[in-house]
Amino acid sequence: MKHVLSFGYITLLSDNIAEVVVNPNIIISLEMVEEFDYCLKCHFNKNFGLLINKINKYTYTFEAQLTIASLSGIKAIAVVTYNQYCEQVTNALVNTRKIDNLNLRQFSGLELELELGFQSAVTWLEQELS
Repeated sequence: MKHVLSFGYITLLSDNIAEVVVNPNIIISLEMVEEFDYCLKCHFNKNFGLLINKINKYTYTFEAQLTIASLSGIKAIAVVTYNQYCEQVTNALVNTRKIDNLNLRQFSGLELELELGFQSAVTWLEQELS
């Protein structure tokens, strides 16, 4: 099931994992984080994981960096990156939120087979949620 948001979309991969894709060249704002959280609250009533599929380049406002992934049900976040820029943006977010000790792991989408990084991310999420 796919849910379109003002800045991208969320696809429910299972009853406890959602894939998130943000449109290209977006600057995620606090309002977008609130829209995102509302959508997740409407679909998950238990612990869940997020697969952030960074196929597009985007960034966050400082306020968004401080609040994103704070929803209480989020237990694990897998980020699939496809280039160094996306890795750097993710690392900066993790560094900003270091005190929160987010359960976040990055996976390369540039594996021998494009699906390998994605599937590794899904497998890791399933293990973290079991």
